Amino acid sequence: MQNKSWTDLSPGAHNRRVNSAARLQFEVQPDSQPDTQPHSQSDIVLDDLRTTADAEAFRRLNEEWITRIFALEDEDRRQLEHPVETLVQPGGAVLVARVGDEVVGCVGLAPARPGVVEVVKMVVSPQCQGRGLGRRLLVAALERARELGAHRVELESNRRLAPAVHLYQQLGFRHLSADEHVPGPYVRADVAMALDL
Repeated sequence: MQNKSWTDLSPGAHNRRVNSAARLQFEVQPDSQPDTQPHSQSDIVLDDLRTTADAEAFRRLNEEWITRIFALEDEDRRQLEHPVETLVQPGGAVLVARVGDEVVGCVGLAPARPGVVEVVKMVVSPQCQGRGLGRRLLVAALERARELGAHRVELESNRRLAPAVHLYQQLGFRHLSADEHVPGPYVRADVAMALDL
């Protein structure tokens, strides 16, 4: 095995971990084949977006799911092409779920206004869906929101994403009425939710 070189993309987060179960993976097998088998939860490590490969996986995974159901919008492109500049540097975060060297899920936190962050770009790769990884990512994002000093987390979604909306409800998010919410930039958004921390 060779040491893998990492480019830390999360300012001030060189050794920060998402939770106590997180660990960093610094080695890869150069000749390994892609793993197409489902992974157990114990194989999955949650961590900050750290490398250019993480940023590329964040872009690719999100583009794949969005274009499967909807169309990419300008704000999608902005966040997916520049996650550090649009999410991390302004005071948010991007968390990734890894199996070895492969990113299999991610979620972003975008600062919305003082004390409020928005959950954005949450995705789990198809081979890892249905195993609770979305819940783990969202719980980790809520923990990070608290660490960032947020007192409220908001999100926009779409009714067609019923499993995601159900997960948000299970974790305490409530639906916002039109007078409680200023619509965001997404044409596809027809659900607005919030959770007070």
